[in-house]
Amino acid sequence: MNCLKVKDLCKTYIVNKRQNNVLRNVNLEVQEGEMAAIMGPSGSGKSTLLYAVSGMDSITSGKVDFFGKDISNLKPEEMSHLRLNEMGFIFQQMYMLKNLSIFDNIVLPAYQSKEGKESRQEINERAKELMHKLGISDIAENDVNEVSGGQLQRACICRSLINRPKMIFADEPTGALNQQNSKEVMKELNRINVEGTTIMLVTHDMKVAAKSDRVLYIEDGNIKGEYKLGKYTADEDIRERERKLSNWLGEMEW
Repeated sequence: MNCLKVKDLCKTYIVNKRQNNVLRNVNLEVQEGEMAAIMGPSGSGKSTLLYAVSGMDSITSGKVDFFGKDISNLKPEEMSHLRLNEMGFIFQQMYMLKNLSIFDNIVLPAYQSKEGKESRQEINERAKELMHKLGISDIAENDVNEVSGGQLQRACICRSLINRPKMIFADEPTGALNQQNSKEVMKELNRINVEGTTIMLVTHDMKVAAKSDRVLYIEDGNIKGEYKLGKYTADEDIRERERKLSNWLGEMEW
C-alpha cells in the first residue's frame, strides 16, 4: 500500500523578483513499512522535498497524498493536527525545550494531542517503554545540555514515536553525530522500521543510505533515479550494500 504518493510536485521561491524552481514536477511513492532515503548533491532540493511532502512547507503546485488524504489542500490547523498525530519528525539539529527535562520533552507532544483519550499516566508509561527500548532510561530527568549528542538524538526518536505516527520524516538524523553515535541511531531507526513504522530520510551519508530499502537520487529539483537495496538485516554484510550503492551513486555522478 502507498502511504505517500507525490504527483507533479513543484516548489518555487521568488528571490529578488527572480523565480527559483527548487522542485520541478517531482513524482514519487513510498510504500507502507518502507525506509526510503533521499540523496543528492548539495542544493539539489533534498530537504525542501522532505519539508514539502510532510506539510512543513507549502507547495507551489502538484499533489501530495498521505494515507489517502490530499494534504496539499488542508487548512493550516488541519495540517498541524495531522503532523502532530500521524507524523513524527527527527532533525539534524536536535530541537528540544531547554527548560524541560528529557522525559518531559518526550511526553509533551502526547500531552498536546487531543486525538486519544489516554491518561497522562498511560502516556508516561509509553514514554518509559520507548526510552528503555532505546537505552536512555537513565537520562530521563537530565537537562537537555547534560547528555551526549547520541543520547539526545535517541530521545528525539522517542519523541517522534510518542504519538504512534504512521510515518517518520528524518532530515539528516545522523548529520551532527560521530560515527559510533550515528551507528547507534541508525540501529534504532532500522529497528522501528522493521517493527512497522514507515520512514523517509534525507542523508548525505552513504553508510546511512545503505541501510535503507531504497535510495532516491534528486538533482536540480527532480528525481534522477532510484536504487533498490531491499530490507536491511543486522547480520547482513553492510559493506556489500555500501559497495553496490557506491557504484550506483558513481553512475549518478554524485
